[in-house]
Amino acid sequence: MSELGKLEDLPQEYRDALTKLNLVPLWPSLRGVMPANKPRPHTVPTLWKYQDIKPLLLQAGELTPIEKAERRVLVLANPGHTLEKMQASPAMYLGMQLLLPGEWASSHRHTPNAIRMIVEGEGAYTTVEGEKCYMSRGDLILTPTGMWHEHGHDGQDPVVWLDVLDLPLAYYLEVSYHNDSAKQENVNASTETFYTTGGVVPSPMFERSKKQYPMYRYPWTHVRRTLENMAQVQPTVEMVSVTYVNPETGDDAENILGFYAMMLRPNQTLHLPVRSPSIVFHVIEGACDIQVEATNYPLQQADTCCAPGYTPVTLKNTLNQPTFLFMTDETPLHRKLGVFENRTKK
Repeated sequence: MSELGKLEDLPQEYRDALTKLNLVPLWPSLRGVMPANKPRPHTVPTLWKYQDIKPLLLQAGELTPIEKAERRVLVLANPGHTLEKMQASPAMYLGMQLLLPGEWASSHRHTPNAIRMIVEGEGAYTTVEGEKCYMSRGDLILTPTGMWHEHGHDGQDPVVWLDVLDLPLAYYLEVSYHNDSAKQENVNASTETFYTTGGVVPSPMFERSKKQYPMYRYPWTHVRRTLENMAQVQPTVEMVSVTYVNPETGDDAENILGFYAMMLRPNQTLHLPVRSPSIVFHVIEGACDIQVEATNYPLQQADTCCAPGYTPVTLKNTLNQPTFLFMTDETPLHRKLGVFENRTKK
């Protein structure tokens, strides 16, 4: 294949004429935007240690009252995208959010989809569309696009959670905005009680939900028990993992990002499939090493790590007991766009 022409090969007068008309020649940049065989991601492997984040997050609680912050968050930014873009990956935003006892984070809604993965603390809650969802470590709480939500804290100790949003995508599409609202009335029953057991949904006489998101809170106690049961019943299966889904349709819990939980058996080493989406790992319980290509990242409880797509990833449980991980990736988006790839060699 012949070498493509370079911009500097063109006469300056010609380049000036193009610029004046808001025109750009494609061929000098063609291989940059469409490289051969494999993308060149800006996302780089990145580790965020919770022991480093927590003191700064607590200090933020002292420096900035919730009334001024609205949402007191430290963004986990991937340096490959530059810190000011506040991206963990092409479509994922991550943030560690702090709520102190007695605080209330005002009600709003926004176009990006969001979830909360609770890191530590008790007594806080998120109210979503009038449903009060209490927070415990490992719980997943959805706040999908356009749904009113607020945060409150009736407990005694600070509560921290990991926010995951598809904000970079919404921002790139120029559809990102929010609305404010007065405090919500808690009027709705807890939808999670209708979907406590897999394979069981309310009968029509109980007005089975037709909402796009019939369940907002996925308690960790249920998910953990499921993973343990799976590991016991199928001891030869390498990847002990579950996907958070819509209990009525079986589709992904939200429509852009995918959410999963995994159990690593004691001292287990697991080679993950090489796939197109970036993936974020967060340790709910335990500890593990994550090797991204040739670099090893040691993770303790509450640590978070991001790996770019099209990249080999190996997980190793460093303990003599199970380790539990929460994971999120861009698989639903990739599938909708028709670009999802699994490059694992058979």
